[in-house]
Amino acid sequence: MRVRKIPLNLNCGLDLVAEVLYGKWKIRLLWFIREGFQRPSELQRKIPEASRRVLHLQLNELEAHGLVSKVIYPEVPPRVEYSLTEFGQTLIPVITLLGQWGDEHEERLREVIGESESEKTHLL
Repeated sequence: MRVRKIPLNLNCGLDLVAEVLYGKWKIRLLWFIREGFQRPSELQRKIPEASRRVLHLQLNELEAHGLVSKVIYPEVPPRVEYSLTEFGQTLIPVITLLGQWGDEHEERLREVIGESESEKTHLL
């Protein structure tokens, strides 16, 4: 388990949401898991740019926060499936709205992201 260097600051709802959803792939994991039971290999295929280790860590955090449940079937080899909990399902409308906002502002967001990436390149 990781040790925090900076203490948690959970003064408002946004701090709480950030703590639970912080992680590059967590929102996408929740989105794909909402489609039904998902095995780790299926999630890896849907997010190929993420390493297996990082996906595993973020799935464990989502499980620890009660957003997904994990079932391990007693087979050889063991089969693992993830699904959204009732609590996790309450996030899907929020994620949907975030995705719609991103679609509506896609051009501007791409410009801003492109500018910040080019600035990073110039600094190197």
